Parts: sequence; structure tokens; C-alpha cells
Amino acid sequence: MEIVICNPQKGRLETIKASINETNTTWFDDCQELNDIYMITDIDSGLLIRENNFCYPVLAYDVTRADIDYDPRKAKKLKVKAMSK
Repeated sequence: MEIVICNPQKGRLETIKASINETNTTWFDDCQELNDIYMITDIDSGLLIRENNFCYPVLAYDVTRADIDYDPRKAKKLKVKAMSK
């Protein structure tokens, strides 16, 4: 499916094709705060990180869920780092 993401390396929003399913996505259903990480998804170019809010998912290049041990805290740090570039 096509989704709009925030690509901080390019400094813009873009539409990509991504498959979100149980084999490439980890959901964190225990989100309580708006900025908690809700979902991380492996795609061809990197990792999509989505928070528990209406913001666009952020793309972090050259990293996988396994690289961050499927950890929402590490995903949050990675998102902040990607957005600061």
C-alpha cells in the first residue's frame, strides 16, 4: 500500500509503497502517551517508525528491527536522531 512518510534525509514528506504485516512489523500495543512508539516496520530502505499520534511515520535508513533489538526505547532514540539531521 502507499503511505506518506517523513524522510528526514531528504527533508520532506514522500509517498512510498510499503507492506505492513506481522512478518515485518512489531506493534507495541501498550502505548499510553502520544509520543510512545506504536509500530516499527522493516522496509527495503530501512525502518519505519510510527508514534502513537497522527504524525507521519519517520524513515531511518540502513537499520532494521533486529539492529535495535525490537526495542521501542531504541526506536525512539533512533527517530530523534534521524529527525535532528
